[in-house]
Amino acid sequence: MKTFDVAIIGSGPSGASAALELAKNGISTVIIEKEILPRYKTCGGGFVFRGRKNMPFDIASVVEREFYDVDIHFEKMNVKHTTKRDNPIISMIMRDAFDNLIVEKAKENGVTLLQNHKVLDITFGEMQTIHTSEGDVKAKFIIAADGALSPVAKIAGWKETRTIIPALEYEVEVPDSDFERLSQNVRFDFDAIPYGYGWCFPKKNHLSIGVAVFSKTNSKINLKEYYATYLKTLGINEMIKESAHGFVIPISPRTDTFVQKNVFLIGDAAGFADPISAEGISNAILSGKLAAQSIVEGNLNSSIAAQLYHKKLEENLLPEIKSGLFIAKMFYEKQTLRNGIIKKYGQYLAEAMTDLFMGDRTYPKDYKKTITRKIKEIFF
Repeated sequence: MKTFDVAIIGSGPSGASAALELAKNGISTVIIEKEILPRYKTCGGGFVFRGRKNMPFDIASVVEREFYDVDIHFEKMNVKHTTKRDNPIISMIMRDAFDNLIVEKAKENGVTLLQNHKVLDITFGEMQTIHTSEGDVKAKFIIAADGALSPVAKIAGWKETRTIIPALEYEVEVPDSDFERLSQNVRFDFDAIPYGYGWCFPKKNHLSIGVAVFSKTNSKINLKEYYATYLKTLGINEMIKESAHGFVIPISPRTDTFVQKNVFLIGDAAGFADPISAEGISNAILSGKLAAQSIVEGNLNSSIAAQLYHKKLEENLLPEIKSGLFIAKMFYEKQTLRNGIIKKYGQYLAEAMTDLFMGDRTYPKDYKKTITRKIKEIFF
């Protein structure tokens, strides 16, 4: 039986980044992946500059397009805001190539990759025994990087406390004239669907188009119908090829703990996607690094590592998400209020959101006070 200090379940950006960080610090690490890499992963594939500039290596080889400006549409108000930056605001990637690149970097640093190993169960103890479809693996620590549905979190005893939203994404090939017209800019459409938004992300030879709804109380919204309407908004009347992918995104973190039974939750398994944009890659990578650093700094001591991870999350990630949750609730569920704010401060807010994408600012810590002041300026 193979034995490691740390076993990481899942080879996405969070898990692979955690593995790379651990290996660089001399911690024996294995990535356990249920599929064979590279594998397709449902994702809009928009990697914001905040995450890209913090990567420990160049990812240019897997970047399909770079966009230095972004269009934000509010069609019902006939409003469009465009922001521009000197660095790419959003880099377009396909997750099969991107994820595999990070895994290969981890392997170069000594990480073991076990592919086609589906986790069936875990026996917990001083050492954890991970029972997979291809045999058992032992490790002192487990990092659960197995996505929004996270079977490992369920096995370890977590109950569901995250807010999980539905999304629908299509990889679309369109006629050359439509591709040329739509491939010049990234666009977000906040009137494409109630309580959510639509997006059009140009890739190398196709478009990633999707819709997501951010209010769990309105989960009965028919995403397919709104997607079809959104295509008309984009002026797409003919399709060469279309591949649909439904998925879910946790846009709020778990409310109990992020470590138990020596299992550390990171990325979507923990619920770390941005609550307003649902962009998850940046925080997934960050949380993977924080978990790895906690294990390293704790010198493989379980209780110390758990304390360090929670402390790092409170210092680096959770305040941002909590602020974003409050703002997202107002933005998506109080549309009359939102539209009033957009009419007066639309360009300012678009620039602020772009600054967040760039990593040049954070959500305001005194968000309730700030928003209340702005509301009074508008309506009173």
